[in-house]
Amino acid sequence: MPHIRLHLVAWAFVGVAACRSSPPKAPAPSEHALAGLAAQHLAVLPTYSVKLAGTSGPLDMKPVEFERTLDADIPSAFEDRGIKKAWLFPPDLRTSYRRNSSYAADPDNFALEPLRSPMLAIDQRLPEPLASQVRTLVALHDDTRLVLVPVELKLEPVPGQTGPGGRGVLRVVLLDARLSNVRWIGDITSDPAPTFGAAITASVAAKLAAAVAP
Repeated sequence: MPHIRLHLVAWAFVGVAACRSSPPKAPAPSEHALAGLAAQHLAVLPTYSVKLAGTSGPLDMKPVEFERTLDADIPSAFEDRGIKKAWLFPPDLRTSYRRNSSYAADPDNFALEPLRSPMLAIDQRLPEPLASQVRTLVALHDDTRLVLVPVELKLEPVPGQTGPGGRGVLRVVLLDARLSNVRWIGDITSDPAPTFGAAITASVAAKLAAAVAP
């Protein structure tokens, strides 16, 4: 497993912001790197975007289908680890939104674009309207403070691989709704697959769950 420059203090993650001369690089979480979150009550937003990087396929699904499949695979993987009940996943957030649509923001339409920036850093303040959206989200759920965002699933060739297929790299950002800032940034990398399809989303989801639940 790759080394990760990450230190856990209770549930909080402390990172070092990159210098201005170069963008910060998200670490690749090692197994159980997010284990401090296993006992927390978290909200997991829907996958925000899918990006093709250096590949033209073959694609088994359209980008929107990748998003929906990953959104289904993540709670399934967490259920396998025994922690699904402690977390709120996209179906839960959508149900809550429908019940409070005059007050809450639609979880499928959060202003997440700033989280894709290569200059995003630990402890960075959230811009509006995202800060207000996540505060409103957690206000609807007791004991929930942190929001995990699957920001972008990047589909790319495996370095050095000459055949078809590739891997998926999911950028994950952890937000503190009360402090309105970024608590952690990391990349979850799938196992290689012969095509870009459900095997990649399942692998990414399983590795994310493994990073959280020993």
